[in-house]
Amino acid sequence: MVRKIVVIGGSAAGPKAAAKARRTDEFAEITIVQKSKELSMASCGYPYYVGGFFDDRNMLLCTPAGVVRDQNFYLNAKNIVAKTETEVLEINRADKFVVCKNLKTGELERVQYDRLIITTGSNPVKPPVPGIDLEGITTLQNMNDADYLRKIRDERKITKAVMIGGGLIGIETCEAMRLADIDVTVVELLPQLLTFLDWEMAKLVENHIRSKGANIITNNGVAAFLGENGKLTAVKLANGIEIPCELAVIATGVRPNSKLAKEAGLKIGAKGGILVNEYMQTSDENIYAAGDCLEVKNLITGKLVHAPYGDLANLQGRVAGENAASTNNAVFKGTYQTGICKIFEFSAGVTGLTETGAVKEGLDVVSVVNASPDKPGFMNGKLLVTKLVVEKTTGKILGAQCVGPGEVSKQIAQWAMAITGGLTLEDVINADLPYAPPFSLAIDHFIATAHIMQNKLKGRFTGISVMDVRKKVDSGEKPFIIDTRGPDEFEQMRLGIGETLIPLGALRKRVHEIPDDKNREIICYCKISLRGYEAALILQANGWKNVKVMEGGIMAWPYAREK
Repeated sequence: MVRKIVVIGGSAAGPKAAAKARRTDEFAEITIVQKSKELSMASCGYPYYVGGFFDDRNMLLCTPAGVVRDQNFYLNAKNIVAKTETEVLEINRADKFVVCKNLKTGELERVQYDRLIITTGSNPVKPPVPGIDLEGITTLQNMNDADYLRKIRDERKITKAVMIGGGLIGIETCEAMRLADIDVTVVELLPQLLTFLDWEMAKLVENHIRSKGANIITNNGVAAFLGENGKLTAVKLANGIEIPCELAVIATGVRPNSKLAKEAGLKIGAKGGILVNEYMQTSDENIYAAGDCLEVKNLITGKLVHAPYGDLANLQGRVAGENAASTNNAVFKGTYQTGICKIFEFSAGVTGLTETGAVKEGLDVVSVVNASPDKPGFMNGKLLVTKLVVEKTTGKILGAQCVGPGEVSKQIAQWAMAITGGLTLEDVINADLPYAPPFSLAIDHFIATAHIMQNKLKGRFTGISVMDVRKKVDSGEKPFIIDTRGPDEFEQMRLGIGETLIPLGALRKRVHEIPDDKNREIICYCKISLRGYEAALILQANGWKNVKVMEGGIMAWPYAREK
């Protein structure tokens, strides 16, 4: 019997599911039903199309060989029928058919299925405030949005824009607009941008964005959109401030588009996503689901999360397609919520749990910050700042964050695989990674981070975060703070927190300048705190008992500096 497989949704997960189903079963009748006119859109590329990194919009729709994935492509190359500009109105589980509406003609059609795959994606969350329908307010959720924003960029008529939301889309769109010389303000309701990072890591990214001319407002939300003659003129914030603008991009997150599934009686989770098992099978054994419309398991906490990532959508679609076309053999176990984004010359990535997230889960963890280059200076090495989180008792790797202009992607990929393999700190400290100066340091930043954590766990040094140093200074505490860099470095850049300059090379000769009280709190640092660590060892060897190293040094300092 020829199996009929219907896929609802044609963005990422849907086409991947259909293609995998075809490779699994050459003779199945496979149909994709897609509401928009485009298929297989690389939606994560929208901000880069808007920003002018490339000009041909069809590149978002192409195979690696440059062939546009349209209806003819799916029919001729894969023998898959793709019904575009067609909306599924109803799923009839009892009789196994979907009701479709052709959006161009209004014609209704029943399409039978033996197996159904739901990949309806997500919907943007919009603030319920007055003026939301004014002209000049948009999201960046689909190709139409991307075309609209790209037109604005190319025409260069708009001078001021506001990004509502400081997550991935908001920040990436901020970059796209700044590259068009548009004045941009980012408004974030929460205390920080990029909430998948710990605060101090996100603050480093925020500082970089500010250096590119964008204005950042946190701890504030939108009260209303103001306009004249139906067009946006300003955004009014909760604190009463009005920001003049001609464009507002709403990027306050997304929620699962599970309406069809819910109406069909499928089980829905607490976060609004469709519930599936490891085979991507819903509560109906003949219906599978994949992509942003789901809730999936976080493999560290065991909790269900909404993880709207393009790579996960493709992986889930592949599993759903194979299982829908055969038996339940393929498995998708869950996610570590690994992600990365580009922000001007910076990248920011994360895998696993942040320290904040781990503490919320009640885990006993230790964190450490490493600031160091990705490769030697003579090969134009660039800064990386990594924060590693491990379980205190076992050394099990739980999460890592990395920001900076260096090769963040490589670092996060390595930590992601370490977490996937259930590795501990001891498993990676002597990892045999590839080395040559064009690519890394002799001891890669990844391994150096592990070494720093090992030293901390073994009590070879006591670390203190930049945030705790700031708190001590602001509260009037008087730790003896030592900057161990050279005089020239000190003149070029310094914190201005009451520090004393004692270069590492001079410390042994000047140890008499350290307070006599061996219990006095002493904090050492340098540019990246390697010299700070060595200074701490010298002081400990000379009897001082309360010596700390400011982790990450000046490069991890997220606050204003004296110079």
